Amino acid sequence: MINVLIVDDDSMVAELNRLFLSRVADFHCCGVAPTVREAREMLSHLAQVDLVLLDVYMQQENGLDLLPALRADARNIDVIMITSAADRCTVQTALHYGVVDYLIKPFQFPRFEEALLSWRKKRDLKNAKSSYAQADVDSLLRGGVQQQESARRLPKGLTPQTLRLVCQWIDAWQERDFRPMNWPRRCRYPGSHAANI
Repeated sequence: MINVLIVDDDSMVAELNRLFLSRVADFHCCGVAPTVREAREMLSHLAQVDLVLLDVYMQQENGLDLLPALRADARNIDVIMITSAADRCTVQTALHYGVVDYLIKPFQFPRFEEALLSWRKKRDLKNAKSSYAQADVDSLLRGGVQQQESARRLPKGLTPQTLRLVCQWIDAWQERDFRPMNWPRRCRYPGSHAANI
């Protein structure tokens, strides 16, 4: 079970985050702290916290103030920012302190779930090995998102999604002959040489 502490002063938002969290397998809300001070107290008393969901704007505090304390703690607790703060300084400060993801409110459940699952995949990769190959390090640093060789070589304007749709269509219709029934096998198009169809 992955223990998650929610730090948000808005009780409705905290409850929504808790409900979203309950929809993702193996994640458990181990507490909700409405202030940075209470978050620090809970972190000192809870035996295991794996992840913190952290807001920035709280009534008289700034959630970013919790980040230096978390980095100084030897427990290696990761943070996902969940906030309406979208200014450059806030985002850069959060990234400087090593947050693993940054969700800007409002967001939908799929983005929330993606953040949690991506974090878990990265954490599992970090914990699974005592030494890493270059591909493992690349995966850790790039958030597990790696392009396939074939995707890197697609023609300009063709996305992997479009290619997938075209391939599905071809597979579904490959037995069909798209030549009009009265056309001969060899046909001459206006202004061109004879062509096989």
